[in-house]
Amino acid sequence: MKRSFLFVPAATALIAVTYGLVRLAYGLVLPDVQADLALGSTGAGWISAGASVMYCVGAVAGFLLASRHPRSLVVLAAATAGIGSAGVAASGNSAVFGAAAVLASAGAGLASPALVRLVVRNTRADAVARTQSIVNAGTGPGLVVAGVLALVLLPEWRTAWVISAVCAFLAGAAVLWSDRAAPGAPSERPSLPSGDWWSRHRGLLLGALLLGAGSAAVWNSGRAVLIASGADRTTSVLAWIALGLGGAAVIVTERWIGRRSPSRAWAVTALGVVVGTLALGVAPAVVPVALVACVLFGWGYTAATGALIAWTSELDPEHAPSGTSMLFVTLVLGQALGAAAAGVVVDTAGYGVMFVLAAAVTAAGVVVPTLATRRAHPTRRAVRQDGLP
Repeated sequence: MKRSFLFVPAATALIAVTYGLVRLAYGLVLPDVQADLALGSTGAGWISAGASVMYCVGAVAGFLLASRHPRSLVVLAAATAGIGSAGVAASGNSAVFGAAAVLASAGAGLASPALVRLVVRNTRADAVARTQSIVNAGTGPGLVVAGVLALVLLPEWRTAWVISAVCAFLAGAAVLWSDRAAPGAPSERPSLPSGDWWSRHRGLLLGALLLGAGSAAVWNSGRAVLIASGADRTTSVLAWIALGLGGAAVIVTERWIGRRSPSRAWAVTALGVVVGTLALGVAPAVVPVALVACVLFGWGYTAATGALIAWTSELDPEHAPSGTSMLFVTLVLGQALGAAAAGVVVDTAGYGVMFVLAAAVTAAGVVVPTLATRRAHPTRRAVRQDGLP
């Protein structure tokens, strides 16, 4: 088998590890970590916020380096995710745990812009958009694997993080080994976005910020709210697997989503995040509702991040990697704000209020980008990706 055939599976695996097994697995193990290390909700929220900030540091590095040094970013992504995960596994107190979790989160921020660039040079021009969606959907399978590990290993959460560390190093090595420029791949033109880029992306940046803030409720407290409502460990972990299955379903629905304009894809998928968040917060004790809510949230969130990539690629194809970096930075800054606020709200008003507020924040993010785009282009008609009006 040619190395080039292995690039997409390897790239998808790196996203699966850095996001699903490392960055987003924080919420999965949090109840057990809190019990073992005496970590309160407010402290957990601040660790999550710190991890989000570190993700942004990694993504800003990707913003600056992806055009010229994507392979170096892959090395850094694997190293930070792997070393951070090993540190989490070895942590003996909440301070060490928090520092290691924050470091590990940088891997996802570094991986995304690097892989956007590598996908462009490893893929035929007519297949770039679809390949980007498939690689970005790696978060879903990563969440499923994390959930399966949790079913087998919890409350021994340290072993799961050792496995995550090994997988991070292996996935990074696989990407580097399979990276080969494809015939007919677009040439690279490295440069930073201009002032016009920021003007055209105002609404989309705000939408990403609001999606990040609202989604923090499920990523940080999705399992905790189920346990608080009386669910057993197996049910709460199955709900996390449902999140991953929803994210993986993006691969199946990619063609359907791809036939919509990025603005329409954003509206539909972000609305899935709203409904999933609200349902999980209102009816966490009703297991079928909670599981369906997790599937819907996982699909909506993963597909919405894919819509961000498609939208910035449509607005400014030349700066797609750096545009993706900045949108993901904004999204995760929103998660940092949302995580810090969520911890405080839970301690003062409970999970139900926090989830309802999170859904309202995400709902605002559904409409903001479309309204901003219409104001910027009042005479522009919506055009479908198949070229028809």
